[in-house]
Amino acid sequence: MEFPITDIKDDEIYLIMALASDIRNENIELIKMLLARDYYVLVITTNQPYDVLKKNYEKRGIAMEKVFIVDTITKYALGHDHEPVKNCRFVNNPADMTSIGIAVTESLSGLKGKKVSLLFDSVNSMLIYISSQNITKFIHFITNRLRLLNFSGMFLAVEKGLDPDVLTQLTTFVDEVVDIDKIPQKESG
Repeated sequence: MEFPITDIKDDEIYLIMALASDIRNENIELIKMLLARDYYVLVITTNQPYDVLKKNYEKRGIAMEKVFIVDTITKYALGHDHEPVKNCRFVNNPADMTSIGIAVTESLSGLKGKKVSLLFDSVNSMLIYISSQNITKFIHFITNRLRLLNFSGMFLAVEKGLDPDVLTQLTTFVDEVVDIDKIPQKESG
């Protein structure tokens, strides 16, 4: 299955809504679509650790050369540092907005001059660790950083898992909301 949206525009920011059961697959399909369009992809993962993501990506044919990850889960889950990895920055825990912001800023700065898209893998899983008010502040910060650098961004979320006030605020930060469940799927064959 390929990502059902073909008219994603460069330098725009999207809120991608998907069913909870589809969120991991949508993550992979988004990355495939972005790489096919010659993007470098910066993934902020609040959902799965780097080693699991890398294994899943490679199993689905995604080469990691143009994929960079800010991992907020591994150190938190392991209780200690992960060995250094060239294309990954490990943050202490998903609630450490300052460290995540620094890791994102440094990663984006390292990709300046390239065609970049940021993929935030789950707004919903971030809400486990921080308040909805803080997540909206953080996403507002990230969207403004992306706009200043002329990068695109995609925030994956499960609509039914978001408070309506959070969804309203997130909608104001992005250029477009895309509900995957409401897009007719292409017939394969």
